[in-house]
Amino acid sequence: MWLATQLGFFSIVRKPSGQFHVRTRCKKDLENLLALTGLTARMHHSKDGDYAWRFVVEHDDVNAIMASLATTIDYPNFKSRIHELPDQKGKLPAYSRLWMQMLSYQSSEENT
Repeated sequence: MWLATQLGFFSIVRKPSGQFHVRTRCKKDLENLLALTGLTARMHHSKDGDYAWRFVVEHDDVNAIMASLATTIDYPNFKSRIHELPDQKGKLPAYSRLWMQMLSYQSSEENT
């Protein structure tokens, strides 16, 4: 699952072990999420990973993450909010491209 939030961009996947990996492309995003949730998960860093930063949690922690992220939705327009945040505004071009691609998909024959 990809999550584009005002705290950062996250990818959450469930590994065969049953554990969940919460992954980010930059350390600050993971720090923001840990601060919000109060989780004490250990951050792992790998320069060779497709996501450089991650932590590993169990199912209950994922539920807590999702509930915590829901409380941060305090804006009427996501892209405008991202533009206002110094540690997130660099992601705005990528989010805008994704928005345009999904708009294009919405208008395509594939979606009918």
